[in-house]
Amino acid sequence: MKFGTKAIHAGVSPDLSTGAIMTPIFQTSTYVQKSPGDHLGYEYSRTHNPTRTALQNSLAALENGKHGICFSSGLGAIDAVVKLFNPGDEIISTNDLYGGTYRLFTKVFERYGIKFHFVPMDKPETIASHVNEKTKMIWVETPTNPMMNIIDIKAVSEVAKKHGLILAVDNTFASPFLQNPLDLGADIVMHSVTKYLGGHSDVVMGALVVNDDELASKLVFLQNACGATPGPQDCFLVLRGIKTLHLRMERHCQNGKTIAAFLKNHPKISKVYWPGFEDHPNHSIAKSQMRDFGGMISFTLVGNKLEDAKKVMENLHLFALAESLGGVESLCGHPASMTHASIPKEEREKVGLVDSLIRLSVGVEDAEDLKNDLAQALAKI
Repeated sequence: MKFGTKAIHAGVSPDLSTGAIMTPIFQTSTYVQKSPGDHLGYEYSRTHNPTRTALQNSLAALENGKHGICFSSGLGAIDAVVKLFNPGDEIISTNDLYGGTYRLFTKVFERYGIKFHFVPMDKPETIASHVNEKTKMIWVETPTNPMMNIIDIKAVSEVAKKHGLILAVDNTFASPFLQNPLDLGADIVMHSVTKYLGGHSDVVMGALVVNDDELASKLVFLQNACGATPGPQDCFLVLRGIKTLHLRMERHCQNGKTIAAFLKNHPKISKVYWPGFEDHPNHSIAKSQMRDFGGMISFTLVGNKLEDAKKVMENLHLFALAESLGGVESLCGHPASMTHASIPKEEREKVGLVDSLIRLSVGVEDAEDLKNDLAQALAKI
């Protein structure tokens, strides 16, 4: 099936008991058994739930994977991945990544003896130089949050395979519509399902997709044992959101291209970070591993004044000032004080995350209205 057909049909089927075309919300905590251990595949909803099963099958299909595993948040999914490892193990991570991931790595797991190396990944040889006998995994975001850096997944997978490492890719910014890391050699794909997959800013969830049966078994064990599982109502909402993922992503990409071009030509804008520009670092890689360039854009202001950035964001009307991304509505955020505040200032600025940097999640509204909203806000500085 092509992607749009998979988004609507893969992993789901009409309910056998009623013929309902939409997957029911199985709002139950437990299931009746005929005899101890003799049940219909479901015994307790932390372990399994039919609504969650349908969603996990759908997500696996969208990522061309075999196993989908859902969690109560994206960080819950990342937490499970890191729990695959032991004290003394080391993980190489990109140096530009979501602040919550950085916080989880450094403030939680480093306390338990897992060491993290945060390195630029624009060149695979940089990664290889940090590999040692204790290295167990490479953690990649591409495009990165919020600097929109592009990492060559296929090239990194070759490094991982050469050294016997797991390669995990946070695919949240791209969504399965734009990029499928498993096809490029990744072992684990992670999504903050909250974002594009849900698409309507009404659910918080995370997911992992893998092909390897043994790896899936370990992650499913952690999903059940640690208990960070989503409820059936949330799973239902994401199943509904997925059915329009391809339609929404097409519009996100169209609007993203329009807004990026507008910002690049604006006299009050210093830099625009969007992988669709030909002069964007690793644009050729983005063009080869992504189907389009998405609706996530970051930009800085001339003069790099925090006061100017605040004034712009306070005067936007259609771009709501809020954390998160990937919903149908446009959002703006200030990474330095919001999503990435947990990263020390000196570390943020090493990758270009300065105080005037504004991140946009371009929604599916009319592009002209979005341009006009940005123009009037920028006119205030």
